[in-house]
Amino acid sequence: MPGRPPPPPLSSRPALPLAGALRLGRPSDIWFKPALSVVAAGAPPNLILLALGRLDLAMYTMAGSLCALYAHHRPYAARARVLAWVVLGMTAGLAVALLAASLTANAVVLVTVGALLAAAQKTLCDATRLGPPANVVLTFISSAALFAPQTLGQIPGHLGLALAAGAWAWLIGMAPGLLRPHGPERRATAHALNTAAAYASPASRATDSTSDGVGVGDGAGSARTRAAAAAAVHAAWQTLLSAPAGPSRRALERLVVRAEVALAAPADTDPERLRGWARELRGAGPLPHPGDLVDDGELLGVDVQRAAGQPPLRRRLGPLTPIAVRTALGCALAGYVSLVLGVGRPSWALVTAASLYQANVTLTWSRGVQRVVGNLVGVLAFAALVPLAHVHQAALVLVCLALNFGAEALIGRNYWLGSVCVTPMALLITEFAQYQDAGRLITERILDTLVGAVVGFAAAVAVTNRRAGDRLGDALTAVERAREHAARLLADPRPAPGALDSARRSLAAALVDLRATADAASGEWWPRALPQERVVAAERTGHRTLAATVRSQGLLLDGDASARAEGVRR
Repeated sequence: MPGRPPPPPLSSRPALPLAGALRLGRPSDIWFKPALSVVAAGAPPNLILLALGRLDLAMYTMAGSLCALYAHHRPYAARARVLAWVVLGMTAGLAVALLAASLTANAVVLVTVGALLAAAQKTLCDATRLGPPANVVLTFISSAALFAPQTLGQIPGHLGLALAAGAWAWLIGMAPGLLRPHGPERRATAHALNTAAAYASPASRATDSTSDGVGVGDGAGSARTRAAAAAAVHAAWQTLLSAPAGPSRRALERLVVRAEVALAAPADTDPERLRGWARELRGAGPLPHPGDLVDDGELLGVDVQRAAGQPPLRRRLGPLTPIAVRTALGCALAGYVSLVLGVGRPSWALVTAASLYQANVTLTWSRGVQRVVGNLVGVLAFAALVPLAHVHQAALVLVCLALNFGAEALIGRNYWLGSVCVTPMALLITEFAQYQDAGRLITERILDTLVGAVVGFAAAVAVTNRRAGDRLGDALTAVERAREHAARLLADPRPAPGALDSARRSLAAALVDLRATADAASGEWWPRALPQERVVAAERTGHRTLAATVRSQGLLLDGDASARAEGVRR
């Protein structure tokens, strides 16, 4: 726009934060679900092994029990499938590790196998968008198993223990569905409504003096709020697309459409109405059914999108190649350096490196800072807890369960805070077979943490992600094509049933992907010049087109502010 200075180039090297990486956030709305689930999944196997005097086998049952951490944000039908795949994936990684441990004692070979496993786990978790805790738990188990004494004859029994505990974890994960069968869908929809209401509120719009009434102003606060709202709406649609058909899903889809409308036309939206619906969804009462919600004809586009499905896995794996190479190289080098230094547990350095890798170098740096700080504080917690854990093996089991709960309760606020509990738990787990020298464990943990963090980050810097610019170009092209398609339908006096709704949703999804891709590309250290002005222009025109589709479809509610006439600005 005239008189507005051009945005800074995305190619400038981003700063590496310290204090910001340690800032605490708000806990997740469902923090207690994974925390309670992992305790419920882990306690019975551990107590049974304790009664049998075989706590040395706890690592194998733990492989299955930790699967209870996954898929809490998914509808129960989808959760059943995802949890089953997590259990099978965990068992497969464990099987490869145990087989390698039984065939060779060469530490270099074992570290190499662990690095390749870590890269495969990272890539598959990212490609399938598994969600937290993603690959870290899988790598923790497989890396530990690589250095556990093993024979070929023991492998079937150990895998059987993992599968049995995994089956119990599956039941724990599915149990809440008996009480609230639509709980995840309701929470996702409520979150979309609340974030859309935050964006549509006058306070949010007041932070941006350049706003033109359709949510396309350039203020930093407004842009962040809009990005969060768009991501929440997109996540809600993804949740509903994986939910089984029925009247509940249809009612929730109508509510998510209302959040979409608020995102496209915030000035014409009543945020209190959205918040009221969100409050009704939080409880276990009936779903809100306001009489002026969209009818089923406006949801034909949802059925079209559901039938289209996701792109094939191979296409999703391609862009992740740099992250896979970073993970394999960083984990391998961290393990090798640990061996050279004579540290007895190279798996810890390997897991530290594997835990670092995020979407770009800047986020990887932040995770490294969080990991180091959390582990250093965690070894102090371990030193304080060792006397209590050594009182009796039962105390050891109970302390580990408490730490497991604490890790999941705190990690949502910041990764380093959760690591304060994860670190002593990992150290105490090594004592299930026999008590060990606490001073040596602390020294090895500190060394492996520093080695893994330094070497892992160096690998992230060394392996450049030149594809980030290509992905941003593809995302820009996708937004421009989606906007042009929606504009053509707007000009058509009689578009096909559901076509405009589907086009609106495709454009919204493309805008979410563009923002995520731009953020990821801007966090790389060595990108080529990236087109920030084109990104800003695409987002502005895209949101204006969304607003035009909303008004064209008559989706604004009678109780909201009168819509202002606005065409599609090209």
